[in-house]
Amino acid sequence: MNVGLVEKSGMERNSAACAMQWSIDLEKGLRSKIPGQPSEAILDFGPRLRQWSRERGPTFVAHHMFDLIPGEDRLFANAIFLRLADAFRFGDEKIRVSVAKVFLMEYRSREKRKGYKGLLSKGRVSNSMELLSRVKIVFDNGDVCSRALALVIFGCWADFAKDSANIRYLVLSSMVSPHVLEAKAALFAAGCFCELSDDFPCVVLEMLTNLMTSSETLSPIRLAAARLYAKMGCSYSTATRAYKRGLKLALDSAEEDYQVALLISLSKIACTSTILISDQVEFLFLFLCQEKTLRVRATALRCLHLIFNKGVCHLSVSPNLVKALFSTLDEHELPTSLRCEALRILRKVLLCMQSDSTVDSLDLDKLSTIAEDVSPSPIRSMSLLAILVLVDISYKFKCRRERGSVLVRPSPVPSQVVSKIFNRISFLVKSLFDPCHTDSVVYQELNNLLNLLLSMVREHPDLDVLVLDQIFVLVRHLSRMNENVMSTAQIDSLVHESSNTDQGKSATIRGKLACKVYSFLVTYLEDLSEAGSITMPVFEKVKLLVEHVCECKLLNSYTHTLFSLLLHSSVIWGNISEESFKLDGNSGILPHNYSIEHELITIEFAKKLMEENKYWPAYKAGMYSACQGAWFTCTFIFQPLIAQVRSDLCGCWIKSLLQFAHSEIQIMLFHLTKQDSSITVRSETIKLPLRYLSDDQDEMDHDALYEPCYSKVLLSAYNSICSSKEVLDASATSGQMFCFQRWFLSLRAKALRAVVDALETLGTILSGGSNWWVGKSFVAEFVLSFKKIAQLSMQLKRLAKEFDLFSASFIDIDSKSSKVISALALSSSLLAFITGFALFIPTLPETLSGLKNSKTNLQAHLIQNLAGRLCHADHEISSKLCQLLDVSEHQRINCCHLQLGSQAFNLACEARDVLSLCSYAVSEVARLRSEADITHNEENTSRVIEDGIQLTLKILEKWTQIPLRTPKYFFQLRSCIGSELFAVSSTKNPDGIYVSRGYQLSLSLCLQLRNVPPDLPVRLAKFYCMLYCSESFQEPRPVQENNEQSKSSRQAWETDDMVEVNARLLHYVTHRVTNNTNGGKSGCGIDDCGFVNAFVCVEPNERWQGFSSCLLDVSRFPAGSYRIKWCSCCIDDQGNYWNLLPFNAGPVFTVE
Repeated sequence: MNVGLVEKSGMERNSAACAMQWSIDLEKGLRSKIPGQPSEAILDFGPRLRQWSRERGPTFVAHHMFDLIPGEDRLFANAIFLRLADAFRFGDEKIRVSVAKVFLMEYRSREKRKGYKGLLSKGRVSNSMELLSRVKIVFDNGDVCSRALALVIFGCWADFAKDSANIRYLVLSSMVSPHVLEAKAALFAAGCFCELSDDFPCVVLEMLTNLMTSSETLSPIRLAAARLYAKMGCSYSTATRAYKRGLKLALDSAEEDYQVALLISLSKIACTSTILISDQVEFLFLFLCQEKTLRVRATALRCLHLIFNKGVCHLSVSPNLVKALFSTLDEHELPTSLRCEALRILRKVLLCMQSDSTVDSLDLDKLSTIAEDVSPSPIRSMSLLAILVLVDISYKFKCRRERGSVLVRPSPVPSQVVSKIFNRISFLVKSLFDPCHTDSVVYQELNNLLNLLLSMVREHPDLDVLVLDQIFVLVRHLSRMNENVMSTAQIDSLVHESSNTDQGKSATIRGKLACKVYSFLVTYLEDLSEAGSITMPVFEKVKLLVEHVCECKLLNSYTHTLFSLLLHSSVIWGNISEESFKLDGNSGILPHNYSIEHELITIEFAKKLMEENKYWPAYKAGMYSACQGAWFTCTFIFQPLIAQVRSDLCGCWIKSLLQFAHSEIQIMLFHLTKQDSSITVRSETIKLPLRYLSDDQDEMDHDALYEPCYSKVLLSAYNSICSSKEVLDASATSGQMFCFQRWFLSLRAKALRAVVDALETLGTILSGGSNWWVGKSFVAEFVLSFKKIAQLSMQLKRLAKEFDLFSASFIDIDSKSSKVISALALSSSLLAFITGFALFIPTLPETLSGLKNSKTNLQAHLIQNLAGRLCHADHEISSKLCQLLDVSEHQRINCCHLQLGSQAFNLACEARDVLSLCSYAVSEVARLRSEADITHNEENTSRVIEDGIQLTLKILEKWTQIPLRTPKYFFQLRSCIGSELFAVSSTKNPDGIYVSRGYQLSLSLCLQLRNVPPDLPVRLAKFYCMLYCSESFQEPRPVQENNEQSKSSRQAWETDDMVEVNARLLHYVTHRVTNNTNGGKSGCGIDDCGFVNAFVCVEPNERWQGFSSCLLDVSRFPAGSYRIKWCSCCIDDQGNYWNLLPFNAGPVFTVE
């Protein structure tokens, strides 16, 4: 595979590989005779230089991948710099300004000045003297503007220019130039030199003192010199000297501009040393008095905020400073910005204080009083900041109470803080309906206040009912607002045509606010569920709120549908027991089907939504329904949407969703009709669509939904899931489309198929009656059934691990979706445990000797898999489960390992039903095992096995009764993040990768990430890749037809060894991380299965590329062509493991 094939296959070229072309482009632009073209060509190179400088120097592997000669990139970089220097030397003023802008652009993009390793660092510029001499010619012979531009370039080249005595002299001599432009440029260059040099700042400091005290120095130059003091923090001794001299100059000067510049510079110097911080804070305190101008006081406050942002305010807080800040807050005639800055600093001081003594030094009583007085302020920034202070004070006193500290002063009551938050929200809501007030910032502040409210409730769960009461008041206020105005507007509409526009605007605002309240309530109820705080009073409040919203005619049908879905949420029903639920006097509805009853009401609102032709809101309502497990509503919405879409791709998507919903409805209806036959009647009254028409218009047999044989119902649901996946498979134009959706449907289909097989197998055993047990042995037919059950158990255990891998394969997945998937993984692990019930019976018949021999190993694996998940979610159940293990197996349970993606350990409401089922299953299995241990006669063993089969059937049925909640990420349709692997051999054969028989294969590799969004929530630190091959991977087709790595025609989740291979990669990564193995970027070997493998570790660049090399030991392979398979992962900055989906097939090599 040569470089041309690498480029064609899609590997992104880095800056080093583009250097030659960039050099040619720049040369063409400079030689152009078109006016303005040379300057434009120079400026076009600016972003390229910035990107190039950020990238690390290419490694040998990168050179090999791009077919570059080592040092080629440095050669072209220096050639480009010489062209720019020549352009600066011979060009006009416009050309010179463009060249200076290019280097300034690169200079300003540097993350740190000292330790700079960019393209203009001393180690990467080989002809530095030549560059300096060409620019110096311009300085020696040019005018003032040219000299200033030359000095700017010298500053940008400071990493190598600082070592030239001639350039140092030019900079120092120009600092005393009478020309303002030249002197300011020299001061800029001197500052650049001071950041990198140890001795240069000493000379500059002496000159600065003379320059600033001289009466002949012009004011702009003196001001620029004052700003230069901020660059004197390269060493402690220099910083201390500069700080002391600057301090004296600031005190001696009465000029306002001069004082402001020095205050900022001295604060920056002080931040480089903790010893100077306290002195600087005391110094800034002098400028907070009322005698100083507003500008100076504002600067002092900004400087204090800068210092306290460093997190060291506990070292520098004094009573005098606190008193001065309080005094600033009491001056109501001051501008709001100043008072906000003072309050912001006091909040920072409060957050930084740790000990009780330092907390007491701050007058919290007075601060609380001021915050309470300011919170109703119509000024947004001031009011929000005051509320934040009240919340922080409440947290601080809560922590002190938990530590048992004595409270000298009463703390703000959390309920009062909540009331103030809602008062502010009501004020903002009212302002939105003011026709003279249109400000989109209001919505952002509303989001901030609602998030603040959530944080308050997390700290104080006892506020649950109060918050719901306040939400109800807010919604009632929202529903009644402008009601009279609208009725008047309806009369005036005969005269004023604009009234309809005003009504439309009010309806839009009301709809947006209602959606924000709904989102808040969903998160709020989930938080309460995690805290176990959802009680009947909470339910009653939510029910009352939903009923009020649904009865409000001013709110649209979309809002009615969303709020109605709240009463279907498993967050509520998973926390309320039948004992605590009060029967409705009219309907007598029990909690297990109240949500279904309410869903029929939700469908009525969805029906109105469809009648109004609001298809996009209807789709969103269907999406929320699927996330809540409200599959009847989903079906009702998605059925008519198929006829409304105009895109074939969108039509396939809706069709797939409908088939998915239809699959879940079949399972739900089977249970609901058994529990309450009136469900069918009520569903027919609103014409709920329970059937789906296929392309050939064949109708599904409606009676099949009510077939007594449950396995047939599940099999029908399985077929619908498969059909849903097949629709997406057929519509996907690339392997990257619908990755998450197809894999999720595949996992759901595997789970249903396993349950169907288990039901059929267990049914076969029970159908034999007493004939299946003969003496001490089984009938041969039933021996196979028991062995099949054991195989199904291991399949379900593998499925649980695949769910884990599935969640860890989408880096940008949200936390709620991750919790839903983790709950599904837990349920699969539970099914694996319960279907392997025979493994927990000590007295297995001798006929099952094959199963009995591996009993201990399988038993340990099943228990460890389930216990490892439960130890974080429910330690009590995990402890009971571990009692089933032998003592020697306890140490194998690992609850703390490298976390897969955003794997959720706190499953909360998403797995509450599963956790309850786990508790029941573990208790029953433990009871059966105890009974088997008491007596060992044939009759008792037979009864225990029969009871175990009945228990398994009961657990399987209860599992199917848990409504499937679709992850929110399921409706994220953008291409997922994945990786591509590119490989070339060391021989650089243009026809492909070849290796002689008996030799190892040497490969240069590039791992390239694809579809990485700019707002990726995590920072990826390292890439890992595993390559593996076997003699069985031989390719039958000629190698000439497969020179280029093809896109993978088979999805990653369709491969048989996906889970096992990724487990090996995870083991390798975990070993490296836990043992802190940094040495060696690759490793190779042969595993127990006969696979040759190689592991590589790379660090990504800014283009999300990583380069490395490896050896594959194919010395024993016979002649032929073989496909190398691979998988990859990455570790983020939090230490989480993320699987990277492969977007292309592995390379093919030929053994000659």
